[in-house]
Amino acid sequence: MRRHEIPTRALQIGIFLSLLLFGYSNLYKPLPAWQSEALVVVIAQDSTLTYEEFSKQLAQKFAAYLAVPLKIILVPANQVEATMLSRHAHLSASGFSLAEKNPALLFGPGYLTLREQVAYNQYQPAPRNTSGLLGKRIAVVAGSNQEKALITLKEQLPALNWESRKNQTVEDLLGEVSKGALDYTIADHEQIAQMLNFHPNLAVAFNIGKPSQLAWAFPANADNELIAANERFFASIEKNGELNKLLDHYFGHNDRLAPLDAAEFMKQLDTTLPRYQSLFEEVGKVVNEDWRLIAAIAYQESHWDPLATSFTNVRGMMMLTEATADEMKVANRLNPRDSTLGGAKYLRQIKEQLPDSIQEPARTWMALAAYNQGMGHLEDARVLTQRQKADKDAWTDVKKWMPSLNNPLYFEKLKHGYARGGEAVIFVENIRAYYDMLTRLDSHNDSEK
Repeated sequence: MRRHEIPTRALQIGIFLSLLLFGYSNLYKPLPAWQSEALVVVIAQDSTLTYEEFSKQLAQKFAAYLAVPLKIILVPANQVEATMLSRHAHLSASGFSLAEKNPALLFGPGYLTLREQVAYNQYQPAPRNTSGLLGKRIAVVAGSNQEKALITLKEQLPALNWESRKNQTVEDLLGEVSKGALDYTIADHEQIAQMLNFHPNLAVAFNIGKPSQLAWAFPANADNELIAANERFFASIEKNGELNKLLDHYFGHNDRLAPLDAAEFMKQLDTTLPRYQSLFEEVGKVVNEDWRLIAAIAYQESHWDPLATSFTNVRGMMMLTEATADEMKVANRLNPRDSTLGGAKYLRQIKEQLPDSIQEPARTWMALAAYNQGMGHLEDARVLTQRQKADKDAWTDVKKWMPSLNNPLYFEKLKHGYARGGEAVIFVENIRAYYDMLTRLDSHNDSEK
């Protein structure tokens, strides 16, 4: 990833340039009234996109809840607070730690509990405790929750020092630890779980401080009506399950893959994917699906081996049964194009058969579960989920109950009987992880062109 060094500037000039970069050139325009004009939200840039996109989605939902237009400002992490306090945003949707003591800010409800952790290269000695951080090459993102955790730690450990990187991200720093350019960095457990897929030699030494919740932040003099509306909003999305769905979408599959599986996938991206990427892209266009999802399914099924065959005689790139191949008019299951197109069409057919009440992305995940175990067993899992007073249209709920399809206490009372529901959940979650890795790498490559 490219890195750009910028000279130190006065904070106000830094904010000016950042806002100018993202299209907000008139800093002297008064902050619009959020009730009648627009809600302005500041979000920290995140090269992994996970927190950034999650924050955007949450902000969009809040603006919709308020029935007002939304304007988003993207700035580096160390400029988020100043952007609010200089009255260029009503709030920050980038999570601040509720453990932070800052009289200039007010915090909304906590929505995600995180642990800040010391990440190290497992081929090097691990620090046993915080004293092991002394004299080491440590860097964190300037202004981040991780740097704030180190500032707190320094009160008990005055000799602790680190580099504060203004123009880098947690992803960059974890990469430097993986390559040996840094001894340690600090990241939360979700960030580390994401990057373990790309850097399997990373490991966690210990936690820094206590777990804390993330929350939105407001200036201390913020409109009380806006703060109250924010509290009602979070209460509503927690009650109706929308918050849980968002959290699962962005973080639910982070630690799905074992390090060896992730390492093998990264290897295959270089050695095998180039032979089949154009095929996946072609098939994706035919069925109107993201080629990276098609590639992720094919990898989960066969590890991109067009000649793969199981003891149950499912065969080919997409490991099709004879019955599915016949239904999809696949003449030769061992032909990479025939198999990939047949499997992709079968997935599309399943998605089209699902009830309209199932929305994306749950629609794709449930279609994959049916692809693995059959539509009847998916429907049984949805019925069982509903019987447990959960949402049968939410994959976050269905995946909790689908493994129970192998339990006679449940399957004997369901229409289609016994199924290996746990296998379907693993199948879907692995594909989500591979798809996420492909998406991140593809976006990363595009940004460097």
